[in-house]
Amino acid sequence: MFKEKLKLIPHLPGSYQMKNSDGVIIYVGKAKDLNKRVNSYFNRPHTGKTAKMVSEIADFEYIVANSELEAFLLEFNLIKHYDPKYNILLKDDKSYPYIEYINKPYPRLQVSRYLNIKKSDKKMLFGPYPNAYAARRIVSLINRLYPLKKCEHMPKKVCLYYHIGECLGYCEHNVNQEKLQAMEQEILAFLRGNGEILKNKILEKIKMYSNNLNFEMALELKKELNYISIILDKQKMELHDYVNRDVIGYYFDKGHLSVQILFLRNGRMVGGHTDILPTISDYNDELDYYIMNFYSRHEVPKEILCTSDINKDILSEIVKTSFIVPIKGKKKNLLDMACMNAKINLENELEIIEKDEEKTELANNELKELLGLKKLDRVDLFDNSNLFGEFTVSCMVVFKNGKPAKKEYRKYKISLDKNDDYHTMEEVIYRRYYRALVEKTELPDLIIVDGGINQINACLNILNDLNINIRVCGLRKNDKHRTNDLIDSLGYNTLEIDKNSPLFHYLTRMQDEVHRYTINYHRTIRSKGAISSVLDNIEGIGTKRKKELIKTFGSVNKIRNASIEELTKILPESVAINLKEYLNNLKEQKINK
Repeated sequence: MFKEKLKLIPHLPGSYQMKNSDGVIIYVGKAKDLNKRVNSYFNRPHTGKTAKMVSEIADFEYIVANSELEAFLLEFNLIKHYDPKYNILLKDDKSYPYIEYINKPYPRLQVSRYLNIKKSDKKMLFGPYPNAYAARRIVSLINRLYPLKKCEHMPKKVCLYYHIGECLGYCEHNVNQEKLQAMEQEILAFLRGNGEILKNKILEKIKMYSNNLNFEMALELKKELNYISIILDKQKMELHDYVNRDVIGYYFDKGHLSVQILFLRNGRMVGGHTDILPTISDYNDELDYYIMNFYSRHEVPKEILCTSDINKDILSEIVKTSFIVPIKGKKKNLLDMACMNAKINLENELEIIEKDEEKTELANNELKELLGLKKLDRVDLFDNSNLFGEFTVSCMVVFKNGKPAKKEYRKYKISLDKNDDYHTMEEVIYRRYYRALVEKTELPDLIIVDGGINQINACLNILNDLNINIRVCGLRKNDKHRTNDLIDSLGYNTLEIDKNSPLFHYLTRMQDEVHRYTINYHRTIRSKGAISSVLDNIEGIGTKRKKELIKTFGSVNKIRNASIEELTKILPESVAINLKEYLNNLKEQKINK
């Protein structure tokens, strides 16, 4: 198919891009030797996802790099730019909670999540904590034991926390700096691994409450002491050097790569991260890229323990930390444990993963065959929602290769103020695909609208005006609001689908997803509309202040429960007082009714 073009590929490092018949990039890879790697796709048999990807290749391109490091970075940037469908395994959007200590202007402790953590941020973060409940409970306990600042904003007067000894009254009183430093040192010592400090503090408080005959509080703290003891026991000291490090183990079998990353913070095991990924190219290349992608989004420790076949020299350069291959001792035992966990995870999950992939793939292929489509990689689904013609919205969800592509979801606030599904559908289809044409973004292979022939015609009308040829179907519900019929725009035929088939469950899942997304957006709009209509009755609140109140509080109840001090950050004091009085009177009127 590409004999002459393949011969011309140089034996140099670089990145290659595989394209389908529409010219869309479906896979991006890198290689030390472009000639050998690209030829390997066409001169030998393949299985699984690699075989499927190869069957779709209609053309390829490549970019030569000066070094393997350059090829690595080039591949990384191209994947981020093109988001190829066969590189989906390399995404990682999960964020873990950290315990964050904030010392200025006043000492505070909170649970924080960050998708991108940079060393230049200089945040005092401790974790990650894969168990979010444990992080929140530890923060809550430290706040009870130490008089840290508890409130988000700065009130004008001391609150209950000050009177019960859980705050130093930062809002009213000048705090002794030596006392603050001593408290900070104890808290940071615990977060850095000295568990005895917190245990001793709890025992001290238990004794105080017992002496004051406050046995209820003493019992509560006894439970917290037991919990902390269990946590510290689980986080058994693995290494005694108090170094932050990760341990990366992996296992490969049957076209799937299982990765296990163990987090050690200050010598204690605080948890781990697991992923199982289908592979297309050489699994070592996939693993190297996975590691680079993971640490572009998560905290980079001082060192990372890994196996010898990981490209540690290039990864050290990119991730900016030390990659170490342990040979013996405790570090080697930790690495073996990570690899063993990766193997167990794959063996336990592989059958479920393969069945799920098979079910999704079969359903998607069945829909493609049923409609006679050449390919079905992307489906756009639309749903409309309104309340008696008000707050009309429409939403689009996207399924790629049978799975939700949530980054592609879109919300539309419709300009029409009446219950008119036909013109609502026309507006959203025009806005969506006119923009796609202007920005030259990916178009779907199929559009599914929530409804029957009326909605299909509205969609076709706009597509014809835009000179776009995309197949359209309608999903119609029965009297019980359950998925019932699939109507094809070709001939407006109602297609027969077995209610127990994977295809029917696939369509139901898609319809439920677009409905869920639309309803949630509609509730948000209604809530903001309710706030807006209430705020229109208050003198002194114009468009700008209204937007700021909606953005800050989000609901009428939250505005009513806000303090005058919080409201005066947006409004003049007299307007804030009027707003509070109006909302309280409104509530009383509703209660009396």
